[in-house]
Amino acid sequence: MKFIQISDIHLVAPGERLYGLDPKERLEACIADINSQHPDAAFAVITGDLTQRGEERAYWLLEAMLKRLPMPVHLLIGNHDDRARFQSVFPAAARDPNGFVQFSMETPAGRFIGLDTNDPNGHHGTLCSKRLDWLDARLREAVGRPVCLFMHHAPLVVGLREMDVIALRESQLFGDIVTSHGNVRHIFFGHLHRSLSGSWRGIPFSTLPGTNHQVALDFVVEHVVPGSHEPPAYAVVLASAEAMLVHLRNFGDRTATFNL
Repeated sequence: MKFIQISDIHLVAPGERLYGLDPKERLEACIADINSQHPDAAFAVITGDLTQRGEERAYWLLEAMLKRLPMPVHLLIGNHDDRARFQSVFPAAARDPNGFVQFSMETPAGRFIGLDTNDPNGHHGTLCSKRLDWLDARLREAVGRPVCLFMHHAPLVVGLREMDVIALRESQLFGDIVTSHGNVRHIFFGHLHRSLSGSWRGIPFSTLPGTNHQVALDFVVEHVVPGSHEPPAYAVVLASAEAMLVHLRNFGDRTATFNL
């Protein structure tokens, strides 16, 4: 099974720019590339920061643009999003019984669960007791089956100082829950605006660049988030019973290609 992960779109109102770039133009290029290279993907997951300021007109722009993709798109929200405004524009988007933007769906590669880590009081991530209880129940239902998790915030410290400050607050509780069931095979997240993969508490994870701007790889700078205009990317994931392969497609890279 093939699916797409996109993250950190940061759409602004039409005609505006962000850090010298046009998020709409960047997303258009991303969508065009997916349609050209991977129209056979089963679905796409967008792991949050759909907008920069949670503006309703930015969500309406996103709603119109996503209609160009030929596959279903599952949306999650991040720290730059506004849950109420998002839900007003995307009333059909999945939500749990408590109104959080969370989903659970069955796929040929197992159960896929999306989590809402938005905290309206800050840029850090949070999973309150209601959201953690919901996750625990979904994992318990899937006992004996593989599970992939999707979320916006990083659940672990990665060495980027100011990004670590705004990581998931309940990392310990979250980690205890996901390891206790023994069926989580991969965690996909966004927020970091960088390519990074590894394992955390024995579980493989991956994250990816955003479609607009990036966070520079700097382990020293403090008190600011170092920005970068490194190329944008989306992930092409090939999932099977034997493997979870995460390819990055740098759709903004114009490097020449040739036969070796």
